[in-house]
Amino acid sequence: AITNSTVIALASWLERFTYRRSHAVVVLSKDLQRNVRAKLSSRYASRIHVIENFVDTQRITPRDRMTAYRAELGIGSEVVVMYAGNVGFSQSLEHVLEFAERSPTVTVLINGDGAALQSLRALAADIANVRFGGYQPETRLAEVLATGDIHVVSLRAGLATVSVPSKTYSILAAGRPVVAAVDAGTEINGLLERAGAGLSVAPDDVEALCAALSSLAVDAPRRERLGANGRTYVERHVTARDVAEAYVRLLSDSLSNS
Repeated sequence: AITNSTVIALASWLERFTYRRSHAVVVLSKDLQRNVRAKLSSRYASRIHVIENFVDTQRITPRDRMTAYRAELGIGSEVVVMYAGNVGFSQSLEHVLEFAERSPTVTVLINGDGAALQSLRALAADIANVRFGGYQPETRLAEVLATGDIHVVSLRAGLATVSVPSKTYSILAAGRPVVAAVDAGTEINGLLERAGAGLSVAPDDVEALCAALSSLAVDAPRRERLGANGRTYVERHVTARDVAEAYVRLLSDSLSNS
């Protein structure tokens, strides 16, 4: 968003200065680790550490798909494809509306708010199987996530290398499969592969996205299997305790080496 070259140069200098003065720098993915390391000389490479996001697996648990939230939005027992979170221009959510047009027996639920919401509402005005829901209290997070049978995580091409949508971990904790439209070889793509919890397609590829969503929409056993895989993964690898222990180890190492 910033175009002033002087401001950009100053911010870049401050960024590199901060990294060099730190004993350790923590990022959320190997993509971000590569990004930071590229800005520094090789002697600082060992300071850049990856510690994944965590999710509260006690607060977010798998629940029955027939939630009270469905009833509030006028949704029945049909399959629900959900996008939940920031409704911005970097998510390419118009492609999800294209899927809704092609799949009239599936409900598409856009749940959240953001800069692109009004334009999406306009695009969806004549699509009967699209619903919109607003942000809900945190106490309802598990219920909201359970409302979706399939969740979409999407980022425009090039953005997945500098962004790790933390909602992905919450979706896995809720025991729901993910269809991710993100750059290949990036963290969310890798997470789904490691967990066996969903499908990845190229960003901004509407045909691939529609095909992936359609394949899961008609295959309930596969959805259940992928959802269970995701839940198992977060229980074993990214609980609050796991991440806290990783920070304790890093702090101990940093203190002993300082």
